[in-house]
Amino acid sequence: MLFKFHLHRFRFFVAFVLGMALCGLLPKSAHAQLREDSAPAILLANLTPMPQHTDVHDEDYEDTQAKFQATYIWQRHGAFSERRPSTVNSANYSGAYPLYSLPKQQDKSYTATFTGYFGFRPWTGGELYLNPEVTQGVPFGGSLTGLGGFYNGEITRAAGSRPTIYRQRLFLRQTWNLGGGSEEVESDLNWMAGSVDKNRFVLTAGNFSVLDVFDKNRYAGDPRRQFMNWGNMNNVAFDYAADSRGWGWGAAGEWYQGDWVLRFGRMTGPKRPNELPTDFRIGKHYGDQLELEHDHEIAGRPGAIRATAWRNRANLASFRDAINYGNTVGWTPDATNGMEYILNVRNGERTKYGFGVNIDQEISDNLGVFLKGMWADGRTETYAFAEVDRSLATGVSISGAAWGRGNDTLGLSYLAHFLSKDRREYLEKGGISYFIGDGWLNYKPEQVMESYYSAKLNKALWVTADYQYVRNPAYNADRGPIHIVGVRFHAEF
Repeated sequence: MLFKFHLHRFRFFVAFVLGMALCGLLPKSAHAQLREDSAPAILLANLTPMPQHTDVHDEDYEDTQAKFQATYIWQRHGAFSERRPSTVNSANYSGAYPLYSLPKQQDKSYTATFTGYFGFRPWTGGELYLNPEVTQGVPFGGSLTGLGGFYNGEITRAAGSRPTIYRQRLFLRQTWNLGGGSEEVESDLNWMAGSVDKNRFVLTAGNFSVLDVFDKNRYAGDPRRQFMNWGNMNNVAFDYAADSRGWGWGAAGEWYQGDWVLRFGRMTGPKRPNELPTDFRIGKHYGDQLELEHDHEIAGRPGAIRATAWRNRANLASFRDAINYGNTVGWTPDATNGMEYILNVRNGERTKYGFGVNIDQEISDNLGVFLKGMWADGRTETYAFAEVDRSLATGVSISGAAWGRGNDTLGLSYLAHFLSKDRREYLEKGGISYFIGDGWLNYKPEQVMESYYSAKLNKALWVTADYQYVRNPAYNADRGPIHIVGVRFHAEF
């Protein structure tokens, strides 16, 4: 029988439902009010780790899961230079008219999260997961502005200095086995240990993140365990559909056949770009994803290449319309929106699309490399992620086994972020976008070099030192460079 219920698991089910009910009563994040009171901020997903497959049964089969994680990140940047042209009218970017620059004075930032991962198998092939989370944090300058690729994947949940509790995920994963031999799935966050066929179809449905399924990478994808910058977390030009926390409602299918995986899915987005309320009209406003992955070996070393295409449909402002509006009013502040003209021309449904690749390759037992790149059309404002229209990321991950610490990791990476012609012109003329806008723009690509060293102290605790060098922050060669240092404490139990 395909859906055979396991009656002995219902005591866990009761606890699961009580937890779900609690999450339904929890208050929404304070971030929902940040946009009204200050410069904008955004919240985004912490990603479900990639499933780890082995050929040997290492762990007992799990039919329930209760795991937890805690992460604290502290970061600091020093003062940096700014060469502000005398032609910039400061009155256009003061008082009621915000300026979305990263403050040039020395500053500190922190985030703290605590997450529960509860799951059980309600029937054969089915897995149901619930993730409640407590979070707090403060970004540089008190608001998430001033960069294309931000410095901390956890800052995406920075709802303020008071703890906020909310439901992070609630989703079903259903697997239909199709033969081809079996492989074991190791126990991890939102993955219960068990066995699956190498050929299979997997359906994920409910409340989760696009990045739980698409655009994943073995060496650069988890800001709690690996690199911290958004450009390493995923292809940062991937403007994937989500609310301002990074979550959505929808479904994704994955067809595994031999060395190939085909993924496709549709997710909800926000009612208004970059804000919290969800637009549940998934037949009208949505984000579609399509991805093809091929797993391979080079000289006996595993690797993977993924090609991703995506398309969003929503009520979005066109940068060309915003430029035309600015020309009409002489690039002077609007009484309501200041120089953020995209809010004045958000008056029609538009599509936004992009294409990208994501590659990881093992070179030796202790060395892996990765490469990511994405192109987005860049004609419309940011829907739900970052102010980046083209992106490139490459780097290496080195196991500490080379110096006698096999559970440590050293990572080195280089990132480059670019703007489309229309977004660049809008900012050069003095326009303000959702996350960036200095009032002027001496355009150069934003470049980031990030390095980290993660030391595993025991079975459950990691400590990481991180350094980021940011050149041309928010694509402005008249600002920076910025040096960001950070430390991360991460525990799983």
